[in-house]
Amino acid sequence: MAARIIDGKACAARITAEVSGQASARSASGRSVPGLAVVLVGDNAASQVYVRNKRATTEAVGMRSLSFDLPASVAQPELLSLVDQLNADASVHGILVQLPLPKHIDTDAVTERIDPRKDVDGLTPYNMGRLLLKRPVLRPCTPQGCMILLRETGEELVGKHAVIIGQSNIVGRPMALELLMARCTVTVCHTATRDLPRLVGTADIVVAAMGRLRFVQGDWIRPGAIVIDVGTNRTPEGKLRGDVDFERARERAGWITPVPGGVGPMTIAMLLSNTLRAARLQDPSGAP
Repeated sequence: MAARIIDGKACAARITAEVSGQASARSASGRSVPGLAVVLVGDNAASQVYVRNKRATTEAVGMRSLSFDLPASVAQPELLSLVDQLNADASVHGILVQLPLPKHIDTDAVTERIDPRKDVDGLTPYNMGRLLLKRPVLRPCTPQGCMILLRETGEELVGKHAVIIGQSNIVGRPMALELLMARCTVTVCHTATRDLPRLVGTADIVVAAMGRLRFVQGDWIRPGAIVIDVGTNRTPEGKLRGDVDFERARERAGWITPVPGGVGPMTIAMLLSNTLRAARLQDPSGAP
């Protein structure tokens, strides 16, 4: 029996509608409209697509979208100066610097410069540390979205064995912390992991986030497992596909996210949700 599809588009649409309604109510009550500043450095084609989608969705829910496009040659001090300006601007509630950055720029230095209250990506040391301590404020968008998709299945997560393939700061590491908070037993795999197929075969939950086209083979999947595919890769024909061999994996999995239409829409929905939360945190009352 083929796996059931976890519809990220439908789930994201519900969340986006809720955020839009809350943003409208906020504006009607006389409070500031949430503002999201998105900084794009260079002309990476994939980044341009992601940023365009983020900006369009931000405006669609009634939030202010501010765009800052910088050349790939921009000097690090100039980029840091822009972050400082956005930190000081009370009309900007969220700051997102699109990654990856050019090699001559220290990504950590830029991330750490963002005011934690405006860190809608949830990647500053403050917000990552809060997540580690099980006291999250602004959580990384993609792992947060993945957790909602897992709960969409209605399956009990407590006690499940989750295998994460990938250890990036954006997905793999915070995903492990999210799953630990859900009381899963977590295994994080990476390029030095031995016997990966065997480990994946023991998993009740598989989160694939290594950025390699169809790397996870269908016959690795344990029958009935939940498969969350975070990968976004282009085929030679230009089609968007994930890290999992979807057609074969769905023959064994119980639930699976498609690519496109799975995790991607949820990442943007969580970005909007974080922006609204950031605006509330910056209100005089600091109400969450």
